[in-house]
Amino acid sequence: MVSVGGVDTWVHDLGAGAPVMLLHGSGPGVSAFANWRLTMPALVAAGNRVIAPDQLGFGQTVPPAGHDYGLDSWVEHAIGVLDALGLERVGLVGNSFGGAVALALASRHPERVERLVLMGSVGVEFELTPGLDAVWGYEPSVEAMHELLRIFAYDQSLVSGDLAKIRYEASIADGAQDRFGAMFPAPRQRWVTAMATPEEQIRAVSQPALIVHGRDDQVIPLETSLRLHQLLDDSELHVFGRCGHWTQIERTAQFNALLTRFFAQTS
Repeated sequence: MVSVGGVDTWVHDLGAGAPVMLLHGSGPGVSAFANWRLTMPALVAAGNRVIAPDQLGFGQTVPPAGHDYGLDSWVEHAIGVLDALGLERVGLVGNSFGGAVALALASRHPERVERLVLMGSVGVEFELTPGLDAVWGYEPSVEAMHELLRIFAYDQSLVSGDLAKIRYEASIADGAQDRFGAMFPAPRQRWVTAMATPEEQIRAVSQPALIVHGRDDQVIPLETSLRLHQLLDDSELHVFGRCGHWTQIERTAQFNALLTRFFAQTS
């Protein structure tokens, strides 16, 4: 735990070497560990220090009741984590909602970001998908969680009753559902807009960027990554077929190889 703005913040801090911060997505019951459990060991093995916080309102990072969630507060919290750990500059990876936070952080605080990875990322305008509407509109039950996990994964063999039960329990633990319900209330198209960085600001991001997307993603459309690739001048785009929103889980080996190669270029 580290204290960030008076909020006890759960952070996985693993390994040594060039630091990489991982920002998770916004699914109900998500945490840094749930999102990045298959990614963290690969980065550590490649010689990186991994910083993976539970973002405000998720996992074990619980802000005071009535906290006003928004892109500004999530960016400020991420910067606060870096400050608390004495990290001036990091590689930055954002998944989905975490991609919007990472993109905004890189735009607003370019001196803090060495390289940028966006995976199935929010951060530009797009029409709210039924999948994202279902994620942000989740009402807790094992059955509802099972249906959400089916939306996330192209490979349905990854979706088990046990996994749905684990994620459901995480989604209701310690008031998690009340916090989640306060983040993206209906109508939800406005939150897509609120999480977007203006395109002229994205164009100004000069850090090397790696953009990754599953072609069959039902939550965040592939078109968002195509647009980010157009806007980010120093970027490369990798699209995986037969892959949904869980690139880091459905294409673990390939994703980790892309990530470790990309961050090795800093040395």
